[in-house]
Amino acid sequence: MAFVNRNDASVMTASRPIPNTLTIAGSDPSGGAGIQADLKTFSALGAYGTSVITALTSQNTRGVSGVHAVPADFIVAQLEAVLSDIHLDAVKIGMVASREVAEVIRAALANRPVPWSVLDPVMVAKSGDILVDDAGIRAVREVLVPLADLITPNLPEAAVLLDCPIPQDRAGMQALVPSLRALGARAVLLKGGHLAGEACPDLLVTEEAIHWLEGPRIATTRLHGTGCTLSSAITARLAQGDSLIEAVAAAKTWLTQALAEGHRLDVGQGQGPVHHFHAWW
Repeated sequence: MAFVNRNDASVMTASRPIPNTLTIAGSDPSGGAGIQADLKTFSALGAYGTSVITALTSQNTRGVSGVHAVPADFIVAQLEAVLSDIHLDAVKIGMVASREVAEVIRAALANRPVPWSVLDPVMVAKSGDILVDDAGIRAVREVLVPLADLITPNLPEAAVLLDCPIPQDRAGMQALVPSLRALGARAVLLKGGHLAGEACPDLLVTEEAIHWLEGPRIATTRLHGTGCTLSSAITARLAQGDSLIEAVAAAKTWLTQALAEGHRLDVGQGQGPVHHFHAWW
């Protein structure tokens, strides 16, 4: 599916205002992941982005050196400020470090439902650093997954959610699907980027069907924030009115292009970010 410039004047008409999106996630001071990546992605794909910060991290392209959780009462205040004032078309939930925070997010979205909710169960950084403890993992699994229209785990995150070995092939990916669906989300996008080989297959499982989405493996070290970016791209496309399969396919195509253009950026000495604005700059 070709990338469509949704900012085109022929698409954005007076009868269809620019959609509003929300990211609930942690902050990345290096700009490649978390809140910063989400807001860049929303903007690149023609959605207005709002944010609620759940954690401050000290990280860069080489790794994570610290995580400071935002107090739950202040997360409630942020959520109330946004949800009481702004109509939202879709929400993306990322890093959640405690059950208390997971509960306040669920309560806030139950009080003011949003048409689409996408959960990126952020537990393991691209560098391999574990970002949440066991209590945080249980909170995501028990509190937030059942809230989501779509969850987007990569293979290590799926293994953490299910407390099982990481799949090593497509058959192993498909074998995890029943257990992931049983956690309660409406749909699951299991990302296969950690598999070996020239392709990056992702598996989308909905209530109606199973879809394999194929994509080439881009030879690059610019991989920082790819999970955050993909889930935010899906969120932005859902906010635009795409169906779930349309949103996932378009977001995957867009991210592949962002990876291919990552070499144009000179950010950091480790795994740099993708080029969120490759279609603009």
